[in-house]
Amino acid sequence: MHVLCLLGVHFKPSSLVVSLFHSHGNLSVCLKGTKIHMKCFLAFSESKTYHEASEHCISQGGTLGTPQGGEENDALYDYMRKSIGAEAEIWLGLNDMAAEGKWVDMTGGPIRYKNWETEITTQPDGGKLENC
Repeated sequence: MHVLCLLGVHFKPSSLVVSLFHSHGNLSVCLKGTKIHMKCFLAFSESKTYHEASEHCISQGGTLGTPQGGEENDALYDYMRKSIGAEAEIWLGLNDMAAEGKWVDMTGGPIRYKNWETEITTQPDGGKLENC
């Protein structure tokens, strides 16, 4: 599956995100990828395992991306379709590694938005002990 990174979220600064400060606050500029809801996302077309994808995003100064709502999900879908292709499947920043079927985001926080296309794919299935 392909990789979608949310950039600029780790202590390691991302060379792909520039933060500018002005009188009205902080403004992030995405040097690559796209900006959706004040966040920088970047898609990578190479296929990786979940753990490889996660490590790749961390090395870029980010984490695997996770949509936080319907509008963000739709915008990310459109970006992925245009940048990688309509049939591309991506890893999201969700996992159930700590407890099977208990999904958390990459920070360990609970998932607030769940709109998985279970009619198209069986993932996440929560019962196969895949933990990703």
